[in-house]
Amino acid sequence: MSTIKIKDKQFVPFISEIAIEEKIKELAAQLKTDYEGKRPLLIAILNGSFMFASDLFKELKFEAEISFIKLASYKGTKSTGHVVTAIGLDADITERHVIILEDIIDTGKTLHSFLPQLQHQQPASLKVAVLLDKPEPRQFEVPIAYKCFTIENKFVVGYGLDYDGLGRNISSIYQLEM
Repeated sequence: MSTIKIKDKQFVPFISEIAIEEKIKELAAQLKTDYEGKRPLLIAILNGSFMFASDLFKELKFEAEISFIKLASYKGTKSTGHVVTAIGLDADITERHVIILEDIIDTGKTLHSFLPQLQHQQPASLKVAVLLDKPEPRQFEVPIAYKCFTIENKFVVGYGLDYDGLGRNISSIYQLEM
């Protein structure tokens, strides 16, 4: 892995594809222990979590379903502070075990706004699984049940994460070069 340029910024290697694969396999094993026989519904938040959701779902060795919702709060390298719902949930989650899949949680604003909407629909359980937890900029508490990595407050791209729509297709994660 070497330095890459996306638009006007340089990014350096941060988390390898192999490390991501290992953490996803560990998470899948934990979910099997916690949810086998419960047929959970995974709700992936687009666009960023699509690679995480796909790879995790392929590793699940028990009955589960997946659905997608599009929420957005980023423009460029900064959170806008506003959560926009672009595509809504089309699945009934009443009395279902629900696992929210998110690529990264930093300020917590997106899930802080979204989780109460889901709780209102009375799921049997509601948990959050995140690829990257970035606690330093957290402004809103989010109950994270499962996380693959905890990272410092650095801007990252790759593996579904983007910089103005670019870089999502990179199979590993890079951080902004300082």
